[in-house]
Amino acid sequence: MSEPTPFPILGAAPRIESLLIKPASAVCNLDCAYCFYLDREADPYRDLPGRSMDLETLERLVDTWLFYSYPTSSFAFQGGEPTLAGLRFFEKLIEFQQRYGRDGQSVSNSLQTNGILINEDWCGLLKQYQWLVGLSLDGPEQMHDRYRLNRGGSGTWKRVMKALETLQRQGVDYNILCVVSQANVEQPKELYHFFRSAGADNLQFIPLAEFDPVGNPLPFTITPEQYGRFLLEIFELWWPERRKVRVRWFDNVAEALAGLRPGNCTLHETCDSYVVVEYNGDVYPCDFFVSAEWKLGNIRVDSWPEIARRRKRYEFAAKKTLPHPDCQGCEHGDICHGGCPKLRHGPHRDFHELDYFCQAYKMAFARIREPLAADVKKLLRRTGSP
Repeated sequence: MSEPTPFPILGAAPRIESLLIKPASAVCNLDCAYCFYLDREADPYRDLPGRSMDLETLERLVDTWLFYSYPTSSFAFQGGEPTLAGLRFFEKLIEFQQRYGRDGQSVSNSLQTNGILINEDWCGLLKQYQWLVGLSLDGPEQMHDRYRLNRGGSGTWKRVMKALETLQRQGVDYNILCVVSQANVEQPKELYHFFRSAGADNLQFIPLAEFDPVGNPLPFTITPEQYGRFLLEIFELWWPERRKVRVRWFDNVAEALAGLRPGNCTLHETCDSYVVVEYNGDVYPCDFFVSAEWKLGNIRVDSWPEIARRRKRYEFAAKKTLPHPDCQGCEHGDICHGGCPKLRHGPHRDFHELDYFCQAYKMAFARIREPLAADVKKLLRRTGSP
């Protein structure tokens, strides 16, 4: 591996804030119709055998990350389906964290899962060590089962609802990850009330946008106008309940208005807050750009400071800053910062394009910005914050 080359245009290397770890790579026990890993280019490890992180790599990951990220260390596990690595894998993770953690160190773990394997044994570990679980659920049965199928082509809603009930019964902290597709985008009221009736009060809506090789939206992809209307209707439903229900996107906009760094990297000024760690230790700047072009290194041979200083990391971080005429002077640029590089690059493989959902953001900001700003101001005044 060549020596890291500083990129003087952007100055000193920003620290890597968190990890997104794929212990089973893109391997999954479902066959969702909209999964972006169906595109062979999105999964360069597809044809490799044994795609599960071994314990030697896991130990190296925990040891080096706890040292680099002290005093606050975050581990997020995703896939594919991360539970395919097995419960024993995550028990060893906890063992390594306890072995290599230092006095005063805060360690957090989270897991994004389709819920198929979640049972009481899993919940025992998740509850004991205060994990946050993101459970993929796209709404009522007819919405969820339109695209989220198992390998036999059958719906998965009943299995996921069983997982939700188990998480709730065992007292595990969770949020709902709902993909907004053509299955549910026109029914925001039904969707919101379904989640509320199911006892969910922490919701994350993920807009779906995938394209064919010439830039045409795939059939399940929603339009910017649909997503804008969806956000507006969800906002009206959520606003009266905003003190007891969390909708991540509105939370993130409020954070930006409060002068804080939003939890969602789409609203960051540059793309450099986290990195992806594949099952074999390879590191990339974003889960949507796992390719040889963007590989930053490997944790088995490179240190985290070396990875943080790779020229490719600077180059990727700068993709959000590429100018577009429509962004110049936009009244919402202080929140959006050009949107998501994946959604700029996706249609025509060109980072210079607008975020595909730009129109949706503008529709939403025009309605939600003023009330959120007023609410943030009120809360800051109440807490005595500047």
